[in-house]
Amino acid sequence: MTETDDSKKIPVEKSAGDAPQEAAEAAPPTAAPAAAGPEPLLRVRGLVRHFPITKGLLKRQVGAVQAVDGIDFDVRPGETLGVVGESGCGKSTMGRLITRLDEPTGGSIEFEGRDITHLSQGRLRPMRRDVQMIFQDPYGSLNPRHTIGGIVGTPFRLQGVEPEGGVKKEVQRLLELVGLSPEHYNRYPHEFSGGQRQRIGIARALALKPKLVVADEPVSALDVSIQAQVVNLMDDLQEELGLTYVIIAHDLSVIRHVSDRIAVMYLGKIVELADRKALYDSPMHPYTKALLSAVPVPDPKRRTQRDRILLKGDVPSPINPPSGCRFRTRCWKATEECTTTEPPLVALRTGHQVACHHPENAPNDQ
Repeated sequence: MTETDDSKKIPVEKSAGDAPQEAAEAAPPTAAPAAAGPEPLLRVRGLVRHFPITKGLLKRQVGAVQAVDGIDFDVRPGETLGVVGESGCGKSTMGRLITRLDEPTGGSIEFEGRDITHLSQGRLRPMRRDVQMIFQDPYGSLNPRHTIGGIVGTPFRLQGVEPEGGVKKEVQRLLELVGLSPEHYNRYPHEFSGGQRQRIGIARALALKPKLVVADEPVSALDVSIQAQVVNLMDDLQEELGLTYVIIAHDLSVIRHVSDRIAVMYLGKIVELADRKALYDSPMHPYTKALLSAVPVPDPKRRTQRDRILLKGDVPSPINPPSGCRFRTRCWKATEECTTTEPPLVALRTGHQVACHHPENAPNDQ
């Protein structure tokens, strides 16, 4: 992250929704690199993933699930990009695409200036050291037949890496790094709680000292108190190891405390991308405003003063998304223009991009 203080720490005795509200300014996000800033570690342009729908014995394609449908963003070294949105908006698919666990239908992915969009598995192998993923399910992501030592040590064997002091010593060091005991080396996943299993998954992701870690809802399956511990652990590890994160979540209370910038996704599109403070203090897209209105507020007075926005209807099918703006079927500001023209993602303020014909809190000249 771009901060070095403890402003993002979540007190472990409180729920994520009760965490402090302060947020520091971060570097402004832009679609293209800023002249004075570092080059992006990850650059995504026009990324598309459509899953074909087939029918009959001949598997004739009759449609496609438009899981990700043309998204652009950069991630700079040392920062954390949070990605939020409702279930089914394409967040997890995006994470699997940028780690090349899934094959893109279109667009480009560059890592450290190198196009990795269509690299073969053999040529991807060296890149795997630098890009790792923490999976959502701490129960399903660990092989129950393998010991913890075998699970965390697998990356070394797959990459042919022999750490100094041997694999066992390095695995035990990693277990200590994530708050577990070296004695857990010979135990099996069923002997651990959900929070401990997620720590094991984090240790495995960090084994080869990656530069980029994609975390797919890393705390959604955990108890609230354990969520805070894991979030604070990831923050500490980022500061200690110089990691860059893309964290996917649907909990805006958690994502506020781990992100430098936040991308809001809806039905396969990024509808808003901004610095954390700008997005929470002055959201521009109606969908973002609706999401923020649903965040739990611990203060009863503030809770009664806040206007809750209840979206009507369900999220449209990604097989046949609405024309124009995809959010228009649930938006209270929709007009004829929203029906016929898809709004592009443009910067209305420095570093604050939004895809909306009628944005909230827009500058006066818009």
